[in-house]
Amino acid sequence: QVQLVESGGGSVQAGGSLRLCCLASGSTYSSNCMGWFRQAPGKEREVVARIHTVGITTYYADSVKGRFRISRDKAKNTVYLQMDNLKPEDTATYYCAAGAWPTCNWNWGQGTQVTVSS
Repeated sequence: QVQLVESGGGSVQAGGSLRLCCLASGSTYSSNCMGWFRQAPGKEREVVARIHTVGITTYYADSVKGRFRISRDKAKNTVYLQMDNLKPEDTATYYCAAGAWPTCNWNWGQGTQVTVSS
């Protein structure tokens, strides 16, 4: 079991930036994928970005390519999501996840809210 704790959400105007952090603990060796998902009210949860914990393979949803960047600090067991040029449609609760590549959805954090105003 992997425990995940997110931080870094908040409110920002369109065009602004936020950085989300996810601290992993527990059986982190059992997962080779960490990722960020998001869920807006009335919509299904969707993947935003994933990173393979061995190597540098990453995946981004088309809607965030060129604006978001996922990275990992292995020594700190932390995954980051740098979000630039935020848009109102990025408003959602963002969840950190860990699991097996590529689905990456065995364990979930509690979520952190991101609100982007126009």
